[in-house]
Amino acid sequence: MASPIAPGKSSAASEAIMTEMVLPQHTNAIGTVFGGVIMSWVDIAAAICAERHANKQVVTASVDALEFVAPIKLGWIVTLKASVNYVWRTSCEVGVKVTAENPRTGEYFHTASAYVTMVALDSHSRPTGIPQVIPETYDQKRRFEEAKFRRISRLELKRQNAERASQKEST
Repeated sequence: MASPIAPGKSSAASEAIMTEMVLPQHTNAIGTVFGGVIMSWVDIAAAICAERHANKQVVTASVDALEFVAPIKLGWIVTLKASVNYVWRTSCEVGVKVTAENPRTGEYFHTASAYVTMVALDSHSRPTGIPQVIPETYDQKRRFEEAKFRRISRLELKRQNAERASQKEST
């Protein structure tokens, strides 16, 4: 029997803020963070946020629109802020904003943003329901509405990729 799903939670209730310091093992030959390191941190922040929201284990279904805006340098402090933008039946979109601080100057930089789709799992590792998200602030409501359009784009891309794969198999 499926467990009951809570009617909804605010975006703020599951928000995750993660802080990292850029160490030598995170950087490339020119002293900036590898993109893959940022991708890993984004995935972790999104998972923490989605698990808080769903109160269940989650897995990453997709990452889209990961945009690197500015480089992050050795010794800087990185902050990732993740929040649930929208919930479908068993999945949710988590927005993650990455900022970096140069601790010597006190300057802050928006360095990357991403949208991650996470799927909640039951005790048998099957997709399971998630409480709806209740946007409260202007920005949360804006992200809530924008997420609907991103999902349409994701599903259309998935359909096109499946169609191309099917065409390749039939030739």
